[in-house]
Amino acid sequence: MLWLRCLIVLFLSLNLGYAQTNDESVPSLTSEASIPLPVAVSGLSNYRLSSGDILTVRVLGEPDLSKEKVRLTDAGTVSLPALGEVKAFGLTVSELERAVEDGLRGPYLVNPKVSVSIEEYRPFYINGMVEKPGGYPFQPGLTIRKAASLAGGFRERASLSKIYIIRESDPSQRSQRVDLNTMVYPGDIITVDESFF
Repeated sequence: MLWLRCLIVLFLSLNLGYAQTNDESVPSLTSEASIPLPVAVSGLSNYRLSSGDILTVRVLGEPDLSKEKVRLTDAGTVSLPALGEVKAFGLTVSELERAVEDGLRGPYLVNPKVSVSIEEYRPFYINGMVEKPGGYPFQPGLTIRKAASLAGGFRERASLSKIYIIRESDPSQRSQRVDLNTMVYPGDIITVDESFF
């Protein structure tokens, strides 16, 4: 039995050595090709802040200048210590970070470092043939199917082929027909029609 174990070890070591030196061999388990890469959520890095979003603004080493879980006002501003009302409407998180750093630089701090995080996105709205119509906090990766689940699911008479969405970002506020896998964004309004058949 000992000779059989030695033969197996020798065979495996020869094959592994071949795999490491031969470019045309099967990729090893640790190669980059076999490691799944993370998929970025489309649009979130370009997410534009608006009234209803809840933010935490932290100034590194300055807890007195930081603000936890503050909701943007109807005007899209956020009240911060030492700066007062700061316009956040239409800015990305990184743009707001730069604006706060610029406001604090000089009179208050030499080289401020600011981080802004979104604690809660403004809601989306779903109505029509769902169990619990209303507004719900947005979550990254939200689709029509998931939005309906948050609202208690579709009602028995819901038409899954007649679902419409009005995008908050659309100036014309035009209703568009969508399917269950369509992405939902903060402020969107979803309507699920009734099926008559």
